[in-house]
Amino acid sequence: MANICSAGTDIGFASLDYLQVGILGVIQGISELLPISSTAHMRIVPALLGWHDPGSAFSAAMQLAALAAVISYFWSDVRQVAVGGVTALRQRDFSNPSFRLGLAIIIATIPIGIAGLALSHVLNACGSPLRSLSVIGYACIGMGLLLAVAELICKHRRTVGEMRLRDAVIVGLAQVGALIPGVSRSGSTLTAALFLNFKREEAARFSFLLGLPAIALAGLKELLVLFHLHMPLDVWLLLLFGLVVASVSAFGAIWGLMKFLEKFSTWPFIVYRIALGIFLLVALNNGFLK
Repeated sequence: MANICSAGTDIGFASLDYLQVGILGVIQGISELLPISSTAHMRIVPALLGWHDPGSAFSAAMQLAALAAVISYFWSDVRQVAVGGVTALRQRDFSNPSFRLGLAIIIATIPIGIAGLALSHVLNACGSPLRSLSVIGYACIGMGLLLAVAELICKHRRTVGEMRLRDAVIVGLAQVGALIPGVSRSGSTLTAALFLNFKREEAARFSFLLGLPAIALAGLKELLVLFHLHMPLDVWLLLLFGLVVASVSAFGAIWGLMKFLEKFSTWPFIVYRIALGIFLLVALNNGFLK
């Protein structure tokens, strides 16, 4: 279906009803925090069901649901970093673990902040080539293969307490890849953390905490863009409904993922990503999807 644009921003979600937005909210909340790419699913599901593409603005704004879920689930970690980091800064205790983790989060956010601003005119444009299903298909397969290599060759021994600033830089650079639909922010950062030999559940924790500023900045920026479009109240209510639904499903996704990674590997996600990418490319090649 054709894109719905306002001032060059894709707001296809405005054409959807509450049931459609609710379904997409559940999918967004789950896929945003699992290493399977929420943006990919926000393109694939509407394409399969014949709905309008909800647009990148919808996907970015919906990240605020993930933000709420991550802060709620990791509240003790967030509080410790915030309070402990400020206290350590006042005392000039720069070796304090809370201060170092807080500094790492800031450092890890810089690369995606710069890249996001530089590419914003492409990422959010109507009919952006980066949101094509073929790009998503190749990205799903590529990220799946990288995650498979991380599972095969890495030792999975380290904890977040052993994190160094070099680790934050590497994971922060990996996070830039999440700007490409199909890569996944949690997938790219989780994979980078696994390559750094973090335990699976610790890599996920590291990924979620480092992603908080990036998720917040992307979501708030998109809300500001939507605000300047002067959308009617009914469209804002539709977006708010999606956010509430996505928040609940995102919290469930975090809980499930953390419990899963305590006992199992990421191979189910690897298989799913690669299978999804192959399905997309085959479907596009045979005209099943356009």
